[in-house]
Amino acid sequence: MKKMNMLVALFVVLLCSSFTLGKGKGKNKDVYMAGVSASFSDSLIFFTDIQLVDSVELDKDKLLPERQQYSTQLKRFLEGLGMKNRTCFIYFDTNRKKLEKTIRKMKEEYQEGGRSILRQVDADFKFKKAIIYNPDAEE
Repeated sequence: MKKMNMLVALFVVLLCSSFTLGKGKGKNKDVYMAGVSASFSDSLIFFTDIQLVDSVELDKDKLLPERQQYSTQLKRFLEGLGMKNRTCFIYFDTNRKKLEKTIRKMKEEYQEGGRSILRQVDADFKFKKAIIYNPDAEE
């Protein structure tokens, strides 16, 4: 039950972090991203490094387009390492310091009571820019 509560808390943090993105003008801002992976079947929690993803534009609501593609990238990478049935979350912000603070708080929560084992995802893993699907575009 505790794992379920932790995953729900992660989801809430994801939603909250998506609304606190940079408030500056212009669409072309650096976007920093980190991934977190958890499973209901074990206590391993994986974290990626915070990465700058080139050429990413946030949408009009300051949300990261095609977020699911980034979580799928992390999921497939971990599956390649034999880590099956993992739930992957993506955290992003235009302010690296804010994202670092969010990730640091999450790690502290997971470390409380020794319930979880934190692991760093191999530094070879890099997020690739998502392909934006536009159904209105001409082929």
